[in-house]
Amino acid sequence: MHILWGLLLVVAGTLMVIYGEKIYEAFGAVPFAEKYLGTEGGSRLFYKLLGVLAIIIGAMVATNMLGSLFLSIFGGIFPGAKAQ
Repeated sequence: MHILWGLLLVVAGTLMVIYGEKIYEAFGAVPFAEKYLGTEGGSRLFYKLLGVLAIIIGAMVATNMLGSLFLSIFGGIFPGAKAQ
């Protein structure tokens, strides 16, 4: 099942990157992105970066690597946690 969810995330991220302008027109500007990512096109860049992040997370979900990543980062906080 994780392969299906991962592929859906990859497809959604790809569509976000391809149709970033349409997403911008539908949802409008993001003030945070406009302030920190540039005055013109900061929101467009934000939507595209969000799509790239979705692609990376989707690939990690599809290959079942996401749990291992979280465990390696936060394993010290939860000493009883083990990889599956």
